[in-house]
Amino acid sequence: MILDYKKLDDLSRYKVMSASVVPRPIAWIVTEDEGILNAAPFSYFIPLSSNPATIVVSIGVKEDDTPKDTLANILKTKKATICFANENNLEKLKLTATSLDKNESEIEKYEIEVKKILDDFPPMISSSKSALFCTFHSRLSLGGDTTPLILEIQQQFVCDECIDEKNHINLDNIGRVGVSFAKIVKI
Repeated sequence: MILDYKKLDDLSRYKVMSASVVPRPIAWIVTEDEGILNAAPFSYFIPLSSNPATIVVSIGVKEDDTPKDTLANILKTKKATICFANENNLEKLKLTATSLDKNESEIEKYEIEVKKILDDFPPMISSSKSALFCTFHSRLSLGGDTTPLILEIQQQFVCDECIDEKNHINLDNIGRVGVSFAKIVKI
């Protein structure tokens, strides 16, 4: 079967792409605005380049077609902390997939423990074994209701027991492998 992407609606195209480009890492993107911490799960992101060290994350819109809090916060503050998920924090990750009001914090509502690692960035999820501290690099304008952002990695936290002297990293991150969180594997 040949799928003509020009003939697929946006939702169908997303479903086909997200079920085909797998596994993808799952992580929280933690942002902050006016003292409110936002922690939203994302699996629609991937490394883009190692020089400069960048990733691309695609962020959709809310049901009312307004920008998601993560997008609005990154564009406003130019900062984000990406915290990789593992089996120990999967249940909390699932809870944060629900949409909250802009003035509500997933961190507070779901009692997610965070720790401040770098003063200039939002805190990281304490149970994550690795986190990327990123600044806004650029925004791609492709049309449609998804906004791809390029984020530049400034620093990375890796728990001491997960990295060796040669910078080999061994994490137990989980990844999305299909259309639902029920199909999650370690990557």
